[in-house]
Amino acid sequence: MNAEQIIELGRRVVRLERDALGAVEERIGASFAAAVALIAESEGRVIVTGVGKSGLIARKIAATLTSTGTPATFLHPMDSVHGDLGIVGPGDVAILLSKSGESDEVLALLEHLQGLGVRSIGITGDTGSALAKLCTVSLDAWVREEACPHDLAPTTSTTAALALGDALAVALLEYNGFRREDFARLHPAGALGRRLVTRIEEVMVTAPLPVLPSGSTLREAVVVLAEQRGIVLVAGDDGMLHGVLTAGDLTRLMEREAEVLSALVDRVMTRTPRCAHAGELASAVAFRMETHGVRAMPVLDAAEHIVGVAHLHDLLRARVA
Repeated sequence: MNAEQIIELGRRVVRLERDALGAVEERIGASFAAAVALIAESEGRVIVTGVGKSGLIARKIAATLTSTGTPATFLHPMDSVHGDLGIVGPGDVAILLSKSGESDEVLALLEHLQGLGVRSIGITGDTGSALAKLCTVSLDAWVREEACPHDLAPTTSTTAALALGDALAVALLEYNGFRREDFARLHPAGALGRRLVTRIEEVMVTAPLPVLPSGSTLREAVVVLAEQRGIVLVAGDDGMLHGVLTAGDLTRLMEREAEVLSALVDRVMTRTPRCAHAGELASAVAFRMETHGVRAMPVLDAAEHIVGVAHLHDLLRARVA
């Protein structure tokens, strides 16, 4: 088998799974909305279960639900009958995964769960299966074929189940109004935590500020630009921002005109610059700066007074971008 054949095999797998997800998307309907409402309105946690490869997908779905504000736990069908049913309460909702919908272990667990008053959501590839019929709500994860050339190894089917689990988690996130701040509270460590909890006040420069009054000359601005990392904030005595002058603005003017140093900053400054505001996430400010090609940005308080300057280099160094 040569390299081209191997590449085509890889593309075939991705293509089959992509097509299968497209079909799953088209079949999302009222039952999906009912499943989201069932979980959102429950008073307990979500119990997610499955065996084999479906069990691995179930673990991931439980983890995703928990990290996005919907408490969930994985329960192995075999362990459940040896004491682990003790974690289940009548206010819980169960998500049961089975491609065939006829898994003896999953169906046995479903019977026990129903005996405890637990409502259920089945994710199965057969809407006519016992699991689909016995669950409170059934989601259709049918796929035409597995990516395995023998149509045996769970590949396309597990991808479809995982996508439906992710869809439930994200829909619940939106349904419950789960915010970035809530996500940060559940992910306090590492780079992700820094991006979600670091405010612009923690990274911005507050002193000395590169401020000049209106009526200043470009000769005066050149000194500030050199000393204060390429930005001048033109402001009134009340601390209100009138405009921004950057080294790039000055360079472009000097390319057009020979004698410019005696000109006033008011002539060259940008009067409606992009600004950040105190309280914003530093990651959001960094995103805007990168998107618009801005190296430095004034930071204003709620009354629109200048309180600092955010430099993209500082944000990158703080690892919030």
